[in-house]
Amino acid sequence: MNDLPTAAPNLGPDLERTDAPFTAEQLEHARKLFAGHVGFLKSAPTLEFLPDASVPEVAFAGRSNVGKSSLLNALTGRNSMARTSNTPGRTQELNFFEVGAPLAFRLVDMPGYGFAKAPKDVVKKWRFLINDFLRGRDVLKRALVLIDSRHGIKDVDREILEMLDKAAVSYRMVLTKADKIKASELVEVTERTAAEARKRPAAHPDILVTSSEYGMGIPELRAAVVEAVS
Repeated sequence: MNDLPTAAPNLGPDLERTDAPFTAEQLEHARKLFAGHVGFLKSAPTLEFLPDASVPEVAFAGRSNVGKSSLLNALTGRNSMARTSNTPGRTQELNFFEVGAPLAFRLVDMPGYGFAKAPKDVVKKWRFLINDFLRGRDVLKRALVLIDSRHGIKDVDREILEMLDKAAVSYRMVLTKADKIKASELVEVTERTAAEARKRPAAHPDILVTSSEYGMGIPELRAAVVEAVS
């Protein structure tokens, strides 16, 4: 399956930069891993449905409509690996995907947060599910927190960052939809995000900048996932 192009056209050199250096060998190793077997395993509406904690896991978190499903599809090179929807709060389960044959690690698609129209009981259920998962999942090696480049970190994002800090789960922030803003604005939001990351105890200092539409930053994102589980 063909990869997407690695840079958005005509968007300027600043948009093609990355703050997470990986060697050509790391990028190629990650590309080959994701070019192999990647498949949906199961959905877990509650903790009792979690798969066996037998391999390392990397979780993806983000506000509703941050582009999480599109990023997962770009990451795996599959157009329909994760369901995309314009309806905020559609995903209310932990979705597990297996990577590698033999199995190397799993990706965990966490329910989106911050959707204003969700009933209070849904929000409460989300909070308990995510909190318990983060605190009790020993094989969870890292969380990738997706931040919309157009808006930067919002208070609702800080809630999940605090949750991760308290659970002592290592996480890295990933800017999405980088092609939707000017290059100069992208540099500014990247710097602001990195400055906040440096203040947080469980945050990785490097920020990844991505565009699912153009495939920008996807090779680096793959390498970051593989690095986290290695």
